[in-house]
Amino acid sequence: MWLRLLEILLALGVYGTAVEPRIVQRVDIPAAIPNLPPAWEGKQIAVFADLQVGMWWANTDAARRMVRTVVGADPAAVLIAGDFVYEADGSVDAQMQEVVDILRPILSDSIPIYAVLGNHDYSLMNEHSEQENVVARKVRTALRSAGVQMMDNTVVALPPRSGVSAEEPLYLAGIGEKWAKNDRAVETMAKVPEGSARLVFMHDPDSFASIPAGQAPMAIAAHTHGMQVGVPYVSDYLWRHYFSDAGSGVSGWIDGFGQPRNRLYINRGIGFSIVPARVHAFPELTVLTLTRYEPKVS
Repeated sequence: MWLRLLEILLALGVYGTAVEPRIVQRVDIPAAIPNLPPAWEGKQIAVFADLQVGMWWANTDAARRMVRTVVGADPAAVLIAGDFVYEADGSVDAQMQEVVDILRPILSDSIPIYAVLGNHDYSLMNEHSEQENVVARKVRTALRSAGVQMMDNTVVALPPRSGVSAEEPLYLAGIGEKWAKNDRAVETMAKVPEGSARLVFMHDPDSFASIPAGQAPMAIAAHTHGMQVGVPYVSDYLWRHYFSDAGSGVSGWIDGFGQPRNRLYINRGIGFSIVPARVHAFPELTVLTLTRYEPKVS
């Protein structure tokens, strides 16, 4: 019996470190956005997060394959929801060189990239860690120099691409990192013109709880890694009750969280934290297909 149990644990260990982390799942989801201009209908936005470059046995090969998938999809834009590096206090420059090299095919293809920082980009292992602003500044500078537009607490109108008119804007709002005490959700959403189509992204899904009602009908976050070990019901319960201040949920569409008429999707990310393993929590590339939300008439 014990030998059989040992064999099962060994097999799970091999699978969780050598197999599943190398398989990036592309998840296509509809993104229903009120007042979406007709020219944006059917356009796609690619989203990924949590590269965690610098983590031992980092998942950079999978990240590079995922980037090739993004280039092949040719989306209107790419959103990266934070955690580019991992424990980068003494090696941030080298880690960011690798990050930029991973992203280079997207940049070379002139697909616009928008990004927010995550907790590891401030060297925050938990909400009580001492914040390292030097690391965050270097991460931000390296990304900007490469051509990535930083979106922490910022709103922009996405540029026209592939036949989309500049007179029909879709606004993108980025929310800053919660553990760094930089998630100014109310202030940021106030910058979006009233009644305009908008897409919201952030690193920590707990930040979603602070967005006023009806201002984020389509939002996406990351940070959770799907708990890296995705036990149905159990992982979600543990995340909501032990890892999340606001009870955000662990992955996919999150129901019953946040303010009314707001909706959140959580991406599982690419890399690791603490242990380089994933079981039933595949790395994820999310591809949003934009569609106009039409309220039901009763």
